[in-house]
Amino acid sequence: MSDPILRLEGVYTNIAQYHILQGVELEVPRGAVTMLLGRNGVGKTTTLRTIIGHWRARQGRILLDGQDITQMPTPAIARAGVGFVPEDMGIFANLTVEENMVLAAVSGPIDSARLDWVFQAFPPLKTFWKSEAGNLSGGQKQMLSIARAMVEERRLYLIDEPTKGLAPAIVSTMARALRELKAQGASILLVEQNFSVARALGDSACVMDDGRIIWSGEMRELATDAALQERLMGLSMEAH
Repeated sequence: MSDPILRLEGVYTNIAQYHILQGVELEVPRGAVTMLLGRNGVGKTTTLRTIIGHWRARQGRILLDGQDITQMPTPAIARAGVGFVPEDMGIFANLTVEENMVLAAVSGPIDSARLDWVFQAFPPLKTFWKSEAGNLSGGQKQMLSIARAMVEERRLYLIDEPTKGLAPAIVSTMARALRELKAQGASILLVEQNFSVARALGDSACVMDDGRIIWSGEMRELATDAALQERLMGLSMEAH
């Protein structure tokens, strides 16, 4: 792939005594959605958290637009244009929706046109703009979590399981918003267990197992090959 926005070169990450990432090689093409797939516990979340600096790589390099960000602190990585949506949402429950969004806008006041687009993608956020985030439903909290990353145009979005545990109608809303973000030319690295969402959104895919990337290629190739899915992820996902 030519000129990726993000490249991981031989990244190893330990958490306490556990060797989680074991030489991850990964490229995220510019202006496309890369799906990071694999069974639970293989290192997908650790990969995202290592990129954003929550965990520190023990070995290897992480390059954002050619710049080595491996040892940069998380706030500096965010200011460099990386938006992160953690699996646990990471919202501030005791602050209002508005306050959550203002805090997420790292480069200054929120652009009104951008905010209108976020409200169009996630109407409940406009309805509950002045309400405490802790009072939102689970699906609304996930909308807020993604909206916080989307409130500014980022160079790269890291999104960890945005549809996990959500009702089908909310999953459709999430997928539509991410499709619109993709249409704007965004570069996205997305961890997703829902294979139909992955198939609908992904341009390319990387499959992890045991802390390594074991396959990478076009999403359409993986989506249309049930035998490949079974070999890589241990189950046929065509029915999902």
